[in-house]
Amino acid sequence: MARRMAVVGAGLIGRAWAMVFARAGWEVALYDPVAAALEAAPALCAEGLAEQHRQGLCEDPAGAAARIRVVPVLADALAGAEYVQENGPERLPEKIAIFAELDRLAAPDCILASSTSGIPCSAFTEALPGRARCLVAHPVNPPHLVPVVELSGAPWTSAETIAAARAVHESVDQAPITVLKEIEGFILNRLQGALLAEAFRLVQEGYVTPRDLDVTVAEGLGLRWSFLGPLATIELNAPGGMADYCARYAGLFQRMIEKPPSPAVFGVEGCATVVKAWGESPSREEIAARSARRDKRLAALAAHKRKQEKQA
Repeated sequence: MARRMAVVGAGLIGRAWAMVFARAGWEVALYDPVAAALEAAPALCAEGLAEQHRQGLCEDPAGAAARIRVVPVLADALAGAEYVQENGPERLPEKIAIFAELDRLAAPDCILASSTSGIPCSAFTEALPGRARCLVAHPVNPPHLVPVVELSGAPWTSAETIAAARAVHESVDQAPITVLKEIEGFILNRLQGALLAEAFRLVQEGYVTPRDLDVTVAEGLGLRWSFLGPLATIELNAPGGMADYCARYAGLFQRMIEKPPSPAVFGVEGCATVVKAWGESPSREEIAARSARRDKRLAALAAHKRKQEKQA
């Protein structure tokens, strides 16, 4: 019998989660309080699964699409689910309200996870009777193409819940990591924020143009980081491994961070400097078109990585 899960929220992230689980063989109940979003979801999911099939990421797109059903009543969507992924607005009062409903309606052994990008689990689960089964499962957009998932529990989230959630995401070919203690922004956003702070500073202080900075990452760091993390990367950059790298370069990196970014690096004036240097942004329609092209390239990269890992 197929495993069952519920996706609460049929926006971009919710639809992506539905595709992730459906292509892995799960039965997915998709709920949204907005009727128009729910009505549009099946066709958009089918379209996305067909594109993934073209890239070799989904063997049976029609079968996967058939496993996604839209459900207009929350209680019905949760019935029989062993896992729930919530994708509501990034506003704390609404998170508190929806998790109260999820905790009340879902089976006692059902895991309740949120896709929130920055709200800690403890902020919206403290008062819940079933708070031990709640956690954040923060994806990277788009989660059906970028597999990392950050699992972050509250102090009262049980170890069994984290382990079970990790097993769930591994079962659907995602790449879960565990955030050992609650921290604002989790792990990926903090790493991204550190790189962005230095990128903004380098542009603001006139060391490089924003376009050339992007080339540095896309054609330099990004190529290595697409299959190796930063720590695994530096281990290969010195003959004696990690300790040898630290002995050679730690002083250089220490000197570089001794001049931290200005407190205003993300302030109004600092952002305005980067925006002006970057140039005029494209229209909303062009941004959507470029996002679609990005997703196709990500799908191709994901398929390539999967093929390489199988060969290895």
